[in-house]
Parts: sequence; structure tokens; C-alpha cells
Amino acid sequence: MSHQSALIEDDILGYLQAHENKSFLRFITCGSVDDGKSTLIGRLLYDSKLIYEDQLSALESDSKKVGTQGEKIDFALLVDGLAAEREQGITIDVAYRFFSTDQRKFIVADTPGHEQYTRNMATGASTADLAVILIDARHGVMTQTRRHSFIASLLGIKHIVVAINKMDLVHFDQTVFEKIETEYCDFAKNLGFESILCIPMSALEGDNITSQSGNTPWYHGAALLPYLETIDVSSHTSDDAFRMPVQWVNRPNLDFRGFSGTVAGGSVAPGDEIVVLPSANRSKVSRIVTYNGDLDKASTDQAVTLVLEDEIDISRGDVICGGQAPAEQTDQFAAHLLWMHDEALFPGRQYLLKTANRIVPATVTDLKHKINVNTLDHQSGKTLELNEVGVCNIHTSQPIAFDPYNANRKTGSFILIDRRTNTTIGAGMIDFSLRRAQNVHWQALEIDKTARAQQKHQKPCMLWFTGLSGSGKSTVANLVEKRLFDLGRHTYTLDGDNVRHGLNNDLGFTDADRVENIRRVSETAKLMVDAGTIVLVSFISPFTSERRMARDLVEDGEFIEVFISTPLDVCEQRDVKGLYAKARRGEIKNFTGIDSDYEKPENPEIDIDTSQKTADQAAVEIVAYLEKNGYLDG
Repeated sequence: MSHQSALIEDDILGYLQAHENKSFLRFITCGSVDDGKSTLIGRLLYDSKLIYEDQLSALESDSKKVGTQGEKIDFALLVDGLAAEREQGITIDVAYRFFSTDQRKFIVADTPGHEQYTRNMATGASTADLAVILIDARHGVMTQTRRHSFIASLLGIKHIVVAINKMDLVHFDQTVFEKIETEYCDFAKNLGFESILCIPMSALEGDNITSQSGNTPWYHGAALLPYLETIDVSSHTSDDAFRMPVQWVNRPNLDFRGFSGTVAGGSVAPGDEIVVLPSANRSKVSRIVTYNGDLDKASTDQAVTLVLEDEIDISRGDVICGGQAPAEQTDQFAAHLLWMHDEALFPGRQYLLKTANRIVPATVTDLKHKINVNTLDHQSGKTLELNEVGVCNIHTSQPIAFDPYNANRKTGSFILIDRRTNTTIGAGMIDFSLRRAQNVHWQALEIDKTARAQQKHQKPCMLWFTGLSGSGKSTVANLVEKRLFDLGRHTYTLDGDNVRHGLNNDLGFTDADRVENIRRVSETAKLMVDAGTIVLVSFISPFTSERRMARDLVEDGEFIEVFISTPLDVCEQRDVKGLYAKARRGEIKNFTGIDSDYEKPENPEIDIDTSQKTADQAAVEIVAYLEKNGYLDG
């Protein structure tokens, strides 16, 4: 490296010790497309003489081949490592770079500016202590500037540097700088930042990057690098309450049993009392084991193995807490949620929620409001679209240990995962546990499902009829119920049209309303199964996620998916209600099979095409299935 401390030559051990004991700062660069984020980081590395000689040669060569600055060095190429980024001149992924000066060590995340990649920006911000938000002096504060500032605030960043870049293109005009500074500070005054510093700069030319520029004699603040070297963020990286999610139960032999993880908050020492959640078992720490030997103390971000004085049951995903200040536990909480997927969020749909090391099924039960990133106003809405932020209530299938996000960013954050694709689709910050989570409890009942079913001489189940409109679902379900009634069985049919006259008469036919429609019916059908009945559910239910949710509500073997697989053209020919004709003419919107998708079942228990079988034959086949599998045994 072209810059080396004199200590390296005179006292290498002293140099290493000094380097190891430097303070550490994580920061991100963000802002709109082409505001100069990558160029700024490249210039920081270049002016600090933190580039290897071969890197510098490659940079000079690449600047001539694929650079965007003519004969000048294109500093952005130091960071934009992806070929697609170099071809398009934009940052797509989050690029992390480590560098060090004599005063401090840094990890900088260069985050993408395009709205499509806002989720990548949130990823970089989730671990940062400070954000450098770039603004093109020619364009001023943009929508993406506001969005990134709001997300930075949401993710707990307290310190902001507003880098008003490309001042050379506006002739270092003080009036332009002050106008942008005023506009940004007016917008950000309610975002909860502890410090905001606006710096006029030219990342390409190096003005106010490592030292004050003569081109801005009217600016009396710090240059960027000296400010980053001295700002104090230590108060926001420590917590009093000890937290360590267990990543691995370390059992190499019969004589050793430890619990490995990364400390998520606070500190711990041998002799400290701990409590394990969710079991609430207590013990004391006897050893803190690492690869390099035992420690006298472990603090935030250290990866360690704890050995306890007592043999207590601890599993991966449990959280070890300080004995005097354990985390909360809840299965219902309020949260801010950033949506990261092209497919909208639908309240009522079941997702997977991952927090710390635990993954549990979860449902957004209520979208309270969306937040307008330009005005910070609250807006009503039934769904969240890509890059939108909302406040919602979430219910998990089992309690999770957590801290409010403003108390601990690691134990207060979570992601939502699509159950079908395993794609991360949302990132959330827990605000507080809902009061009803503590006040509402299961009431023990002496008469259970088994007793109710025995009284009726049958095995309860949910016959779920799904298929296109006109496929024959309701007709077949009606005939099945008649046959079961004649056999003396206890049944009830929930039909899509009938339910919309009462329970679901407030719902329309948007995708969000369809999800809620099936959620309500699924919960109703679950109660009927618990009552010991055979309940027949006849709904189009076009989405795989909601049919899976209904299946998960009951025990194994209690959900029987009956796919009435009649082809679309046959359904249209029947068109008993004239709905397809209206949909084709555009008189009905969101009609399944025409302008709204139907996701076919992949492995239904029963598959019947009513263009090949009569309704009576279908009913006989379904009842035979029930008899064969013991549902009608008394």
C-alpha cells in the first residue's frame, strides 16, 4: 500500500496494537441514482492513499476502457465491482469496503440509488452507525433522498452527513448549497436524528473530502474524512441488557457443553446470572470460551461460547439474557415494515418470520397505515407495494423473545420470508407488544374435539373444494353433503357466494380482499372441525398461500384438498351466471382466470375434472375416499 505508518518499520508490534485498538465506524452512502456515491468512496480511498499500487494501475486502465470521466480517473470503478454496474454506470448490489486511517477503522457500505433496489439500501443501513446521504447540487432534494433518510431513521441511524455533491458543476455557488441545506433540514427535523452535517463537495475533484477546499471559502465546517474520524457514536453501539441468541449447541465430547452465538447487546462475565428464553430457566456463566482461550468478559458483537454452571435445556434459537433484565416475549406486536417484493403484502396471508435465530409462521393481521416518504404523512391502505413502509400488527404462531427496536437493533428486527419461494420479502422493526397478547389466553375446555367427534361417530375434516368459477365446485360439494347426510354424518357447507352475504359482505374481489376472504373462512372452518364436524368449503381460493394457510390451521390428515380441475374453456362455455362474458367485456375486474391468476394445486388429495365425470360420479368418488380413509368410521 502506498501509505504506511512509520511504526511498521520501527515497531511492528506497536503498529499492530495501535491498529487493533482503534475505534470502529460503520457507515453507508446512499441517495438518488448518479449522485456520486461510488465516486465518493473511491475518492476517499484514493486521497487517503489506501489503494495498493496494482489496484491503482488497474483503476487507471479500467478508467480508460469503461470509465465515465474521459481521461480522468473514474473513482467509482473501485467500488462498482459488478459487470452490470460498470456497463450501466449504477450501483446494484451493496458493496462493502474496509479501510483504515491513523485515527479510525471503517466499513463503508455503498448502497444503490435506484428505487428498485431500496431493499439493498435497507440491508446496508441495518448495521450502520452513520449515513452519508449524497445530493446532486444540480437537482436538490429528491424523492429517493427523502426515502433513504426515512429508512435510515427507521433503522436507528442517529447521525447524518448530507454530502451536497457536484458543487463544481454549479460553480461552488453558496446560495445553491444553503437552499439545499435548508430544504433537507426542514424535511428531516422530525426524523429523530441527533446530528446533521451538510458539506459542499465535489467527489470527482476531491473538494472537502479529506481537507477543506479553497473553492468553498464560505464553508467553515469539517471536511468529510476528518469528521468521520472524530464523530462519537459509541453511545449507540452498547446496551446495558445482555442478549445472546443461541446459534449452535457446542457439544464436541461428553465433557463439554457450551452455547455459541454472537453477543447482540450488553456484556457478560463469568459468575453473571442469566435467564434463557422461552423456557425461563436460570443459571450462571462459568466460562466464556473462544478459539484463542477463555475471556474475562464478552461484549456486543463478540462471537463466544458460554458454558453454564447448571445443565439446563437450551436449543438453537433460544435467547440467553441477563438475569436481571430479560427480553420480552410475545406472539402479537406492532411493527414498522419495509416491503421488499414486487408482489404486494396482503394482510391475512401467512409468511415466515425470522428474528434472531428463530423462524416461525406469522401473519400481518392489520395494516394500520402506510407512510408517505415525501411528507411523512400517514395514509390508509389495504396492501404494501414494493419499497413502501407501513405500520402493522403481526401475529406469530408461537411467542418470540424480543426487545423494542429502539432498545436493541439486533433483537428488535426481523425479516419476512415467502413460504413458497424462500425469498426475503420484508424487513421489520418491532415497536411494542400488543396488550391483547398479555390479556387474551386460551380457556381450558373439558369437552375436546375428540369427544365431539366420537359423539358423532366420525372423524372431523375440512373438505376444501377449489377450482375456477363454473367448474362445478358448489354442485359437487352439495351432492357430497347430501350423501353424507343420508349416511347420518354431521356436516356443514361454507359456500363462497353464501358467505359473502354475511360474514364477508364487506369484502370485494381485489387480491387483498380475496386473501382476507379465505382467512376468515379458514378460521371458521377450523372451528367447525374442532366441533367434530365434516365441513365442506367451496371457494375459488385462487392462491396457493391461502390454501396452505387453511391446511396448517388443522392437524395432519384433517385437510383434504379437492381440486375441481375443469378447464377454463369448459367453464366459460357453461358460464351459468354470465360472469365470464362480462369479464371478457371488461365489465368485471379481477375475475379469476381472465385478469386475475389462479394458482393450481400441486398435490391435491382428490383431483376431479367435471368435463370428464358427472357431478354424481364426482360425489361418489369423494365419499368413497372418506370411507376408505376412515373419516366415516363410528
